[in-house]
Amino acid sequence: MRPCRNTRTRTNGDTPAGAAATRGPTKARRNAPLAALFSLALVLFSALLGPGCSQGQNASRVVTVTDMAGRTVKVPARVERVVGIGAGALRLIVYLDAVDKVVGVEDIEKRDRNRPYVMAHPELADLPSIGPMHGGEAESIAVQEPDVIFWTYTTAREADDLEAKTGIPVVVIDYGDLGERRTVLYEALRLMGEVLDRQDRAEELIGYIEETVADLARRTAGIPDEERPSVYVGGVGFRGAHGLLSTEPSYEPLAFVDGRNVAAGLGPEHAMIDSEMLLEWDPDIIFVDRGGLSLVLDDLRRPEFGHLRAVRDGRLYGLLPFNYYTCNYATVLADAYYIGKVLWPERFADVDPEAKADEIYEAFLGEPVYESMVEAFGGFGVLQRVEAGP
Repeated sequence: MRPCRNTRTRTNGDTPAGAAATRGPTKARRNAPLAALFSLALVLFSALLGPGCSQGQNASRVVTVTDMAGRTVKVPARVERVVGIGAGALRLIVYLDAVDKVVGVEDIEKRDRNRPYVMAHPELADLPSIGPMHGGEAESIAVQEPDVIFWTYTTAREADDLEAKTGIPVVVIDYGDLGERRTVLYEALRLMGEVLDRQDRAEELIGYIEETVADLARRTAGIPDEERPSVYVGGVGFRGAHGLLSTEPSYEPLAFVDGRNVAAGLGPEHAMIDSEMLLEWDPDIIFVDRGGLSLVLDDLRRPEFGHLRAVRDGRLYGLLPFNYYTCNYATVLADAYYIGKVLWPERFADVDPEAKADEIYEAFLGEPVYESMVEAFGGFGVLQRVEAGP
C-alpha cells in the first residue's frame, strides 16, 4: 500500500519537496554539510570536555554535616583521602570498609601491630606517619593532604584549632560503647558512613551487632540465680596492662551473657581492688584478660591467692584483650561467646568459640584474625594450674 499523501492545501509561497528537488539546491541546502560538521564538532568537544568538568565540579562541591561535638563542618561531597586520629578513629574507618581511603596513620599503628584491625590490614602500618598517638601532629597530617580528619576523644576547641592549622575539615567522633552508649556508636558509624559514602556498610554493621547481641541474650535468657556461678575478671587492661586486681564492674562480654560479676557493685568504670576483697568474694570462676597475663601470673604466685576456689579447682580461663587503644568491639563479642560457652555449655553447644571469633572478626574487619590474636596473646582456654601458682 502506498502511503497517504499530505493533502494539506498550500498557501502562497509553500514549495513542495518534489518541486524544490527539480529546481536545484537552495542556499540552506548548500550550507547543510557545513552546519552538520559544526554540530558534530560541538558534540565531540562536549564529550571530551564534559566528564572532566563534571568531575571538577564534584570535587569542589561540599556538603555540611554536624559532628558529634555539635560543630557544623563543611566536607567534600566526595572524600577520597582520609585520616583518623585519637583512640579508635582508624578502627572505625576500617569497620566501614574504607581502608583504601586512608593516607596516613599515627605512630602507634606502625610500632605496634597487635590490634585486630591492623592484623587484618597490615598495609596500614606501612603508610606515612601523621604524628604521635592521641591526635597526631598538624604539620604531618597536612603533608598527606587528607580531605577529612576524623578525631575521637577530643573537644570542639581542639578540633577548631587543628582545622585552622591544617585547613582541613575535622569531624569529631564520639566512640560510644556496646553497652548503654551503643546508640552513640551507631551515630558515629552513620556520620562517618555519610562522609565516606559508606552508608550501606554502616547499616550492615549495625544490623550485625544488633543480631549478635540479641543472639547472646536469647541463649542466656531465664537462667535461675542458683545456676549462675560467681565470676571475677582480672588483668583487665586500662591505659596499659594490669595484674589480677584490675577489673571492670560492667565488663561487657560478661554482661552480654548475664554473668554474675562479683565486682558489679563497684560502679560502671574500671576498678583496682585490694587482695582482701578478692579473697572475700572467692569467685567460682576467674577469667583473665591475656593482655595482662604475665602480671596476673606474678600475682597468683602470692600464697594467699592459692586458696581461691577458682585457683584450687582449675577454673581460670584466658580471654582475648580488647582494651587496646580503646575498645575493640569485635573482640568484646568474641569474648562474650567464649564466656557463655564456659558458663553454660549446653546453651552454647552449637558454638565453636574460635570459629565464632573469626566470623565476628570477618564481619567487622573483612578478615578472620583469631589465629593472629593467638600468636600475639594466646587464645581462649583454661590456664593450667602450674601457670596459676602453687
